[in-house]
Amino acid sequence: MKKIELLSPAGSMESLKAAIYAGCDAVYLGGKVFGARNFASNFSNEELIEAIRFAHIYGVKVYVTVNTLIFEHEVSKFLEYIDFLHKNSVDAIIIQDLGMMDLVRQTYPNLEIHASTQMHIHNIEGVKLIKELGIKRAVLARETKLEDIKKIKEETNMDLEIFVHGALCISYSGQCLMSYFLGGRSGNRGTCAQCCRMPYDLNSEDKKINNNKYLLSTKDLNLIQNIGSLIDIGVDSFKIEGRMKRPEYVYIVTKLYRKAIDNYLKYKDPKISAKDIEELLKIFNRKFTKGFIFGEENNKIIHQYRPNHMGINIGKIVGIKNSFIKIKLNCNIHQEDGIRILNKNKDVGFILNKIYLNNKLVNKAHKNEVISIYSKEKVNIGDEVIKTSDKISLDNINKEINKKERKIKVNINLECLENKPLKIQMGDGCNKVEFISEFICQKAKTRKITKEEIIKQIDRMKDTAYEIDKINIDLDDNIFIDHYHLNELRREIINLLNEKRCYKINYIKKEYKREVTEYENKKQVSVYLKNEKLFDKLKALKIDRIYSDKKYPNTIFKLPRVMNTFPQLNQKVLIGELGSLRKYGDVITDFSFNVTNSYTVAFLNSLGSKLITLSYENTDDNIKAIIDNYINRYHKKPNLELIVDSYPEIMISKFNLLKQFNINEGYLVNNKNNKFKIEEKDNLMYIYNHEKIIKKDYKNYYDIGVQSLRIDLNDEEDLNQIRKVVNLNKNAQMKR
Repeated sequence: MKKIELLSPAGSMESLKAAIYAGCDAVYLGGKVFGARNFASNFSNEELIEAIRFAHIYGVKVYVTVNTLIFEHEVSKFLEYIDFLHKNSVDAIIIQDLGMMDLVRQTYPNLEIHASTQMHIHNIEGVKLIKELGIKRAVLARETKLEDIKKIKEETNMDLEIFVHGALCISYSGQCLMSYFLGGRSGNRGTCAQCCRMPYDLNSEDKKINNNKYLLSTKDLNLIQNIGSLIDIGVDSFKIEGRMKRPEYVYIVTKLYRKAIDNYLKYKDPKISAKDIEELLKIFNRKFTKGFIFGEENNKIIHQYRPNHMGINIGKIVGIKNSFIKIKLNCNIHQEDGIRILNKNKDVGFILNKIYLNNKLVNKAHKNEVISIYSKEKVNIGDEVIKTSDKISLDNINKEINKKERKIKVNINLECLENKPLKIQMGDGCNKVEFISEFICQKAKTRKITKEEIIKQIDRMKDTAYEIDKINIDLDDNIFIDHYHLNELRREIINLLNEKRCYKINYIKKEYKREVTEYENKKQVSVYLKNEKLFDKLKALKIDRIYSDKKYPNTIFKLPRVMNTFPQLNQKVLIGELGSLRKYGDVITDFSFNVTNSYTVAFLNSLGSKLITLSYENTDDNIKAIIDNYINRYHKKPNLELIVDSYPEIMISKFNLLKQFNINEGYLVNNKNNKFKIEEKDNLMYIYNHEKIIKKDYKNYYDIGVQSLRIDLNDEEDLNQIRKVVNLNKNAQMKR
């Protein structure tokens, strides 16, 4: 059977080592630039070199995340960074940006590329497309169902990676603009503000209908007991989320998933115990879910009570007197454990510095005992108490990490012959190295060395990646060798094997080329018809294109951003995802392709897109730079559309609040009283920005080379905006 890869997160060097010692097959990590976790510690270039070397010595692959959208002014720096990674033998890079994927694939044909989950790949056609483009692996959307993964694997035989543990995004990854529009921090640029973890009310018909606040905060994914089903359908890589997590988290989660995978391959049973699950709960959880992959119901995806670590329940408050809180325990606790009291008004959390049992200070207490702790915070009898950090567990995990128990077994042959140099060979089963010392073995003058002494010196490998499996020593009688030269021998042979295991990936650099189609610099107007009642009024205006979710005459059919089946269509379509790009011939690509640079424009053009909608995340300066650089590089004009008037779709989710609360329409309301409209389409939830995005300087966009301006038609006011743009074009044509 093909080796199953366990892929662990590394937000720091400490986490990388923890993951490796726990038994991962590969790690994914980010540098200081272009990674989708800007708030992790991440790695400097010098640290990356060290990390790659350390991992490769242990036979662990390193994948570097460069999975943000790249703006035009960043392309040169991005390519320099990729060049650095390739020269230092990174095993693969993880990419979201389509243009950068095309640029890297052509420039560095020997560098393996993985399509990030941010690329929104969720169907067979999308996987087929990236495979045809030479991409090695697809990181599938977390929403992809088990049966769909099975079909994708059977039909494409593509290398597939899925998330099996950790935090979930409520939106399809790469399709969320909530953080960008609410706080200017883009999830597609690595600075997500986690707006989905914030409190909201749900209003319908101007009435609040929810009790709990955290309506979009997901539980954490946990598929450890379902690992066999994923192995059986051919998943290649199991990914643990957590580059923001501490090393202890990375270690314990990696260790337990290593156990589950190995046990299933050996016994057809992951053999995960209740104690193992408790370890996962203690280290971090927001409650657990099997996620959409195993078809969890709507109400099993979200933890609407709280967005943070829920630890494990340790008891309830049974009394309060003079700022002392009495807690009856249902499990053991220790001094320096972290606890939180779950109070309906305000949770209270602290470290247990002082624990009282029967009015005496103690450093631990046991199940069924009643302890007292001091706190001036307001809490209530009956409040639940949870343990959020376990001092003993964390200490034990760190002891395990420090043991560095992961070892590579080696065989050693040693020659210690009179009047000949010391000679040592060491092999790991795949690699073999040899070192000949300058030291010449001589007859002993007073005391001869024994084999036991030699083994003792050569076997001092505790702080290395190796342990001796077999050692053969060819030793002449009555020979003396001092410990200095034996230690030198050990160090030199270890260095040689380290270098051998630090394999080099063949660096190749080629020229980027891309043929594109010439387009006239027209001044056009497009409309997305959202209010069907205004269709007749719209027809009276001279509109170049009308997009619609329904098949009206003389309109362009707008396909969904999530596609699992592909109807036969013989017409121009507006598409929102990669599978449709492969499936249909006459297409316009929508804003959800996240176009922020000229390379992505050229790439989509080369695949047949007749008109390319720019991302909402572009600044005016970046739009101009895209157009200028496109013309300079390809000597042709691009085919661009810009949305200038709309309520942007800021989230698309398989989770559906309307279905959850059994309502037909609703609004999310945040703590600033902003209202975000919710719609259901194709069994998916769409959330819209609370305010309209309007770009007023229409003429300027035409002048810099944007071919088409698009307005979303919701009401009569939008109709007036459309008339302004149409009249602008009429006047421009009359002047010509």
